[in-house]
Amino acid sequence: QVQLVESGGGLVQPGGSLRLSCAASGIIFSAYTMGWSRQAPGKQRELVAAITSGGSTNYADSVKGRFTISRDNARNTVYLQMNSLEPEDTAVYYCNAGRPISTGRITYWGQGTQVTVSS
Repeated sequence: QVQLVESGGGLVQPGGSLRLSCAASGIIFSAYTMGWSRQAPGKQRELVAAITSGGSTNYADSVKGRFTISRDNARNTVYLQMNSLEPEDTAVYYCNAGRPISTGRITYWGQGTQVTVSS
């Protein structure tokens, strides 16, 4: 049974920082591309950051220079360090794990953690 469990969300003031964690189980973690997506009220879910099994990263333009994704394969955990947070970053943040399979791609999702940026 695959589980992705996010933690670290909360309320933070503009300009503040948070670090999200996602602990994975039930998968060969090192083989998966791990990512963070977010969904704000009334908006579509968007990819924020991703890190491949080889450690390559990519970011949404809106978070470049402020967010950093990293992974610890020994702990089966992916992190999202978020600095200089803005009210526009308020959303539910979801962890995901994906890899190609013979028929396409398989992706698993966590339940999400709320991040609220407000004074």
